Amino acid sequence: MSVIQNDHSEGPVAKAIENQTSKLPSDLFLWAAVGSMAASATLKCLGKDKSALFVGQWAAPFLLLGIYNKIVKTEGHDSKSKPSKGIESQPTEPHPISDFAEPESDTNLNQPK
Repeated sequence: MSVIQNDHSEGPVAKAIENQTSKLPSDLFLWAAVGSMAASATLKCLGKDKSALFVGQWAAPFLLLGIYNKIVKTEGHDSKSKPSKGIESQPTEPHPISDFAEPESDTNLNQPK
């Protein structure tokens, strides 16, 4: 029996966590990162260097959690478990490049002189 699964769907714990974290506003994580930097600077000014370093290192994980939160909100936690939409059910929007005119072909280049 193999432990490795070829099915890449999310487990029930990941789904439950992502369902809850997707409800949080994205800028919460940004403000948490800024707050940890401000707290770190305050601790540094108070002479608590080790605590300042500890709290200052929270900024990067908060920003990474914000990115994860944004991905979960935009892409969904498990695209395989969602019902797939057919091509006909998706609204067709013109591609931005289609607004441009086709290049004109110069017919004089191919004709002998």
